[in-house]
Amino acid sequence: MININNISLSFADRKIFDGITWLIPEKSRIGLVGDNGTGKTTLLRAIMRMVDLDQGTIEIPNRRNRTIGYLPQDLIELEPLPLIDYLRIKSGLAEIEQALKNDEKRMSLCDPSSDEYLTILKNYEIAAARLQAREGYRFAAKAKQILSGFGFREMDFSRNCTEFSGGWKMRILIALILLSDPDIMLLDEPTNHLDTESMEWLERYLKDYPGTILTIAHDRVFLDKIVNQIAELSNHRLTVYKGNYSYYLAEKERRLEALKKQMALQRAEIKKTQEFIERFRFKATKAKQVQSRLKMLERFEIVELEKGEKRVHIRFPEAPKSGREVVAVRQISKNYGDLNVFRAIDVTIQRGEKIALVGVNGAGKSTLARILSETEEPSSGQVQYGLNVSLAFYSQESAQNLDYRRSVWDEVRLTGTRSNDQERRNLLGAFLFSGDDVYKEISVLSGGEKSRLALLKILLQDSNLLILDEPTNHLDLKTKDIFQNALLSYTGTVVIVSHDRFFLDRLVHRVIEIRDGRSHEYLGNYSYFIQKRGEMAQSGADDIATLRAENGPQIGTADLLSGKKSFKTRETKRLEAEERNRLSRITRDLKNELATLEDRIARLETRKAENETVLCAPDIHREPHKIKQLNNELADLARELEPLYAAWDRTTAEMEIVLQTAKGPP
Repeated sequence: MININNISLSFADRKIFDGITWLIPEKSRIGLVGDNGTGKTTLLRAIMRMVDLDQGTIEIPNRRNRTIGYLPQDLIELEPLPLIDYLRIKSGLAEIEQALKNDEKRMSLCDPSSDEYLTILKNYEIAAARLQAREGYRFAAKAKQILSGFGFREMDFSRNCTEFSGGWKMRILIALILLSDPDIMLLDEPTNHLDTESMEWLERYLKDYPGTILTIAHDRVFLDKIVNQIAELSNHRLTVYKGNYSYYLAEKERRLEALKKQMALQRAEIKKTQEFIERFRFKATKAKQVQSRLKMLERFEIVELEKGEKRVHIRFPEAPKSGREVVAVRQISKNYGDLNVFRAIDVTIQRGEKIALVGVNGAGKSTLARILSETEEPSSGQVQYGLNVSLAFYSQESAQNLDYRRSVWDEVRLTGTRSNDQERRNLLGAFLFSGDDVYKEISVLSGGEKSRLALLKILLQDSNLLILDEPTNHLDLKTKDIFQNALLSYTGTVVIVSHDRFFLDRLVHRVIEIRDGRSHEYLGNYSYFIQKRGEMAQSGADDIATLRAENGPQIGTADLLSGKKSFKTRETKRLEAEERNRLSRITRDLKNELATLEDRIARLETRKAENETVLCAPDIHREPHKIKQLNNELADLARELEPLYAAWDRTTAEMEIVLQTAKGPP
């Protein structure tokens, strides 16, 4: 439980919170939303005691014995340690394991009948219980399961943390939180650095998480799947909606309409009352009634709409029409040294198309975007542009092209465009630069503000081909909607890389997936792509048993879905029936395999529990040799259990995929 009691906070003359009171029960799953600058991140930091409040308190009962996993929005540097070692140390497991080793060594040097021995033994029992509660004996299997879910490969587990890029470091931090299994998770933009596959894996993992989740996210699909309450920060206050994000949007609109009706009725009543007073003010026979109406007016609590920002609409400057064929990509490949990113890519882009480039991290989406934008050359092949193509390219590095000596306004004003000053100011407001913010020097802006300004400059250019690489990363939900609507009405051609599923689903009508170095096209929106990917998984599931027979039991479902085999769609009813029968057989085989694994695990865990019970016996300290023998047996059991846990995790994941495909595509 988190008890937020009457908190207020201001930064200089800017008010953030004004008397917010909020009780968050245990096991709550809450999405924290609001415009940029309303204090969402500040509230999480206040719960973590990283911000001093002007007034009020935030209390977590029994806080000393509660664990909190906090994911900050900004990257923090990781220690120069191998990945698995970093997770073991930061999760607190290494400390417990070292305490057990130290106690074992000290007990071996003590007289079993001494008080010192009893004290050490008690500490040892406490540490062993903590290790058991944290599932320390299956740490390696669980760590590998989580890291694999976030796209890490086996070879990455031993890499030094400092070798990873910023996005992968954020994944390490999320993995650490999941491994620590805290009582409370405070997640500030957990989806920012995840590709779609990793997001879907995280959503499945968090579905069964038993603790409290309070998350800030700008991904609608994530919020709809993970939370069952939305808390909106607006005008220094907080309003709670009992439902997911889609419910929140509908309910907020319903409340607004109800408030408008109430306000209209109240104004009509006030007007009627005032007319009565004016009409009979000077009639002695109506004096009492007039006085009664006056008192009634005084008692009215005036209903008013909350102060809100005007709805902003932006549009792109009109640009000359390009030729029908905008870009023709012919047999291009890209290598970085010995690393082949993709090969033999053939793509033709027509005027007016809105296309998404998708794929797992590292597949080559951004590389292809850079090649299309002429900022990078292919290793082989050709890229040809059509008649009158005017190109504008946005990437996360675009912020480096700003002139840091200028103000925000000067940078926008000097951008070559047919837009007038009012249109420029409207754009600045839509991208969260309002008031005196437009006169700030670019050098003092945050990384997110610089990225938004760089994107805004792209929108001001007279272009008819937009290539956008992760343009929504630093946009809040409201600004995303404004930007999305502008792109929908844009008459030019759009090629976009984004992991925002809702954003893509409304925008694009063609998806190009980069998978295993090849391009795969889907003529539909993002939901259509997901449906077809599910159908491919369905076909792949049919071949699990065959591939295992051919390649050994270590073959995994991920290998199938990565496209290592060529699959054909079964369209006739007879083949569909065969498909269902095969799925049934695979399910039965996987269930039998799970039963065998669970039986073996249960027997080993029973032996482990028996040994731990003996170690906790009051008189065990009199038998130091037996203690050593039992500890050695526990270590052997842990080593024997680890691969069984890993096999159980893998088989369960395969079972989940087979069951999902049996239900059909989403």
